[in-house]
Amino acid sequence: MTNLKSILFLSLVSVSLVFMTNCAGPEELLAPSERTIEYLESLDEETLRSLDTDEDGLNDYEEMYVHETDPLSADTDGDGLTDGDEVNEYETDPLSADTDGDGLSDGDEVNSYNTDPNNTDSDGDGLSDGDEVNEYNTDPNNTDSDGDGLSDYDEVMTHDTNPNNADSDADGFTDMQEIDMGTNPNDGSDPLYLDGDALGTINFDFDRSNIRSDAAAILAENVETLKEAGAFRVRIDAYTDHVGGDQYNLRLSLRRANAVVDYYTENGISEDRIESRGLGKAPVECTEAEMDEDTPGCERNRRAESHPISTLKYQPGN
Repeated sequence: MTNLKSILFLSLVSVSLVFMTNCAGPEELLAPSERTIEYLESLDEETLRSLDTDEDGLNDYEEMYVHETDPLSADTDGDGLTDGDEVNEYETDPLSADTDGDGLSDGDEVNSYNTDPNNTDSDGDGLSDGDEVNEYNTDPNNTDSDGDGLSDYDEVMTHDTNPNNADSDADGFTDMQEIDMGTNPNDGSDPLYLDGDALGTINFDFDRSNIRSDAAAILAENVETLKEAGAFRVRIDAYTDHVGGDQYNLRLSLRRANAVVDYYTENGISEDRIESRGLGKAPVECTEAEMDEDTPGCERNRRAESHPISTLKYQPGN
């Protein structure tokens, strides 16, 4: 009888312990700020999948056992993107601050430069995003930062021009135009460009077409200028004053034009670079104040103009 009582007592104790254990419920979780890796490792998978201790968008189980990131740090690699954004949105490596290895952090690519953190060369110009931003100050999303027709890569690697300046040598021609023309985009004197007044005008004595000594000096300077500017031809426009008949003055203006042509050819300017016109009386008569004292008309209208004519494919500024 005593043994039976003992057995019944022990059974009641066991039931009570079981009931008390069930009523106590699961152990309360530590607050996020108190959790450690060791603590998280002690928890079961189901519990870990319900937790996101660092609130980065990945549950603690995924961080610890799938992505090997730090469940206690929202940005394991410190690149400025949360681990969750790297995995779920950008498909970058949450363990590498620079997934594509281009010299820019994933965070800078996404948040500052709008470049592709998975592509070293977002604009496909041949320069890495990092080099464009850190070394050349070019636009990593634009193959031609200065819009001159040459890619940033060609400017930097081939032509040694400034990828941020459409006209590296400031001569009025874009870098692309110079490359197209075969001139040097880094030399402001190449090509030598002649403005409309680059060549001097000469004057003649009344009713004469011979080249005076002062006129010869001016033409000599014109010759040297034309020799240096090989891409230019010259057009000669000759005039007379308003004294005399139209036909006579037309013939006189032709003689004056031919005299200048002869001077140029005799001094080394090829004839195929020259054109000439005798235009007769100058289009505007001289005023009374300009009239010569000793001869009729005025010297200003007895002239031959030399106009530079460009054969270049482009014009400065166009």
